[in-house]
Amino acid sequence: MPSMYRLKLIAVAGILGGALMIAGCNKQDPAPAPAAPPEVGVITIQPQRAVLTTELPGRIAPHLIAEVRPQVGGIIQQRLFTEGGDVKAGQVLYQIDPATYRAAFASAKAALSRAEANLVPARLREERFQDLVKIKAVSQQEFDDAHAALLQAEAEVESAKAAVDNARINLDYTSVKAPISGRIGRSTVTTGALVTANQAAALATIQQLDPVYVDVTQSTADLLRLRQSLASGLLKSGGVTQAQVRLLLEDGTPYAQPGTLKFSEATVDQSTGSVTMRCLFPNPEQLLLPGMFVRAVLEEGANEQAILVPQRGVTRNQAGNAMAMVVGAEEKVEPRLIKVARTVGDKWLVSEGLKAGDRVILEGIQKARPGTVVKAVPFGGKP
Repeated sequence: MPSMYRLKLIAVAGILGGALMIAGCNKQDPAPAPAAPPEVGVITIQPQRAVLTTELPGRIAPHLIAEVRPQVGGIIQQRLFTEGGDVKAGQVLYQIDPATYRAAFASAKAALSRAEANLVPARLREERFQDLVKIKAVSQQEFDDAHAALLQAEAEVESAKAAVDNARINLDYTSVKAPISGRIGRSTVTTGALVTANQAAALATIQQLDPVYVDVTQSTADLLRLRQSLASGLLKSGGVTQAQVRLLLEDGTPYAQPGTLKFSEATVDQSTGSVTMRCLFPNPEQLLLPGMFVRAVLEEGANEQAILVPQRGVTRNQAGNAMAMVVGAEEKVEPRLIKVARTVGDKWLVSEGLKAGDRVILEGIQKARPGTVVKAVPFGGKP
């Protein structure tokens, strides 16, 4: 009897356990909570003033350059300068043997004295004949001859004076002087060398290095683009500031002194399709040397309503067109095709495709699929 009672209890427990299991299986799980939209870092586009510059290659050229050549021939007696040093205009650089030119000068002075001595009796004779011809004491022909002799004597005096001046100039040319102030290079002749007047080979070269010129080249395409931007009003001429130029040295370091744009060539180089522009830079420490390669940064003008986007916010599609991801209506991501004109520092200057108030995604772009809803936070926040 007890065994039957235990069996009934076990059967009842099994039935209850099965029912509980069936009830547990039929109970539905709760629905999962919807995922929060991903966060993206954005910037809001605001038009701003941007000064546009162009970086152009250039070479340093001396402000003045003069090749020293003798204007008379002779033997070099002395070299009176230090190679590589600074010289002043009018400073004697070479001394040519002046002996023959000194003698020529003395001879010319003697010829002048003789001509002046011959002039005195010719003048007195002409004055006497002028009175005698009035009383018919001499013939008119004799007076005319006396007058002609006086004129000839006066001409000989003038000729002798010119010869003296020429001899004095040649004697002075025996001292070869610096035509300009500047730094002089090496001498191509030594003491004892024979030189000739106006010879092809220069004795030395002087270059003025403060200030210096920087000759840069700009393509005609860039020049036309600049003029079109100014004509359309996209750029505003900077007046005096537009002529300001900054310089970058060969190693990329900026040159401390600003320069000015002096002029632009009126003719295009047919071989390169570019024009040459000349800038003037002060060079008190003579850091800039002729022939040095530099890069000149020219200020073209200012765009008062520039749309600037950091470069990290601009990508390229498969066609190579520039595009940006924008948070649009209903907080959805929109791809936007844009046109970029140039870089300004670390940003792109956008000419088409964006306007004031657009929110461009800079961080979290990998989460920003087109059409998805995102949560826009200011750029710099943790996406």
